Amino acid sequence: MSENKSSKFVRAGVLLAIALTATPALSANADNGRVIALRWCQACHVVSSTQTRATGEAPPFEEISKRPGFDPTKLTNFLFDPHPKMPDMSLTRDEAADLAAYIASLSK
Repeated sequence: MSENKSSKFVRAGVLLAIALTATPALSANADNGRVIALRWCQACHVVSSTQTRATGEAPPFEEISKRPGFDPTKLTNFLFDPHPKMPDMSLTRDEAADLAAYIASLSK
């Protein structure tokens, strides 16, 4: 009987570990994402309410955050393979998740 309880605890622990590692957006830091946006993105995108315009034709981050179907996880993945007009920023997975979390925070 104790073997059965033990295996349930092990399975529960494994499932918890998988869930925590599979959802980087839950632990993303939107404040760090704002810093990244100001450093890398504000030349082309309007990244904050205090910025009035950008030099590029890229959409404002707030607009991106309010698009139907916006998903921070999909945006995180997109940042690893950006479109041709976007520079390769060589972001880490955490930095990309932080930037996506910041953009998501703008929809509120």
